[in-house]
Amino acid sequence: MLARIRTQLYVARQVFYRTWLRRVWGMTIGEGVRISRKANLDYTHPKGVHIGEYTIVTPGVHIFTHDFVRRVHVSTYIGSNCFLGAGSIILPGVTIGDHCVIAAGSVVTADVPSRSVVGGNPAKVLKSNIKTGPYGIMGNLQPHELAVFEDDAQS
Repeated sequence: MLARIRTQLYVARQVFYRTWLRRVWGMTIGEGVRISRKANLDYTHPKGVHIGEYTIVTPGVHIFTHDFVRRVHVSTYIGSNCFLGAGSIILPGVTIGDHCVIAAGSVVTADVPSRSVVGGNPAKVLKSNIKTGPYGIMGNLQPHELAVFEDDAQS
């Protein structure tokens, strides 16, 4: 019973947080998005933050929409069903496609194509044509549902 109450409180808090970001700050936050309270969204240009449905933003993620030095305020787009790993940095003006996984600690400096895994500093595409579910989860797929990669086929 306590576990059920805890889950209901967690869901209610997430709904309140998403609503607060949408209505007070003017961000575009999709349905079912989970944002860690330890994630850092850019409040300098909050209307430039756009996050698609069923995406998860983990602790320590920084999403920027401005560059103070160049005096630029641009929109940053994150697609649906994505996973942003802990400590990753998304620079202003970047577009991340749907069904993407951003590895922990990555610095995303350029656009990321849909269905990709990226990692590193600067982030590079590690795998393409991946298949994910909500929140960028790959683990709940059956082995035959996972994408076959060119590198894997040659091995």
